Amino acid sequence: MRLVRSLACAALVAVVSAAALAQTTPTRLRGTISAIDANTVTIATREGNSVNVRLADNWAVALVAPLTMADIRQGSFVGIASTGSDADRTALEVLVFPEAMKGANEGHYPWDLQPESMMTNATVTTVAGAGDGQTLKLDYKGGGTQTIKVKPGTPIVTFLPGERSDAKVGAKVFVGAAKAADGTLSAGRLNVGKDGLTPPM
Repeated sequence: MRLVRSLACAALVAVVSAAALAQTTPTRLRGTISAIDANTVTIATREGNSVNVRLADNWAVALVAPLTMADIRQGSFVGIASTGSDADRTALEVLVFPEAMKGANEGHYPWDLQPESMMTNATVTTVAGAGDGQTLKLDYKGGGTQTIKVKPGTPIVTFLPGERSDAKVGAKVFVGAAKAADGTLSAGRLNVGKDGLTPPM
């Protein structure tokens, strides 16, 4: 029962955080924690600079944990960063959302994982074999649809509930931070790679 409550609480935090960030374009930070205390985390970003992020009083941690293609099935709600054209799109990574996060940031929109990459948060309607992997057909609100190829070796992950102790120096993180008018950044949630994993989003 305690685990169930923890999962539900973590999922609720995730949904609230996602909904808040959906209202404005967040500053997405990818990198490694170089310092952290109860109020601030410092991230050494993949671009080579160091960024301070103020943490909310109730800040939480979600672990980014690996899955396999077998964990993706019809009805799964996923977030896929991809490149290519809508006629020939290939996944860079796949995030399988926990059930409680179904519908989070649903749609198809620009992403900054790589130049000209896109993000599709949608429901899997078809999983089909392909010559070099699997093909997922995705449907999202407004009648939108995308077909995305997932090649072998593509990172596939999900969110698990974490503890603040998981957000330690050296941990790999992905953070969607809100930027204030004065340029300061703040966040209520840190997405931390489980067991040293680099969050692929």
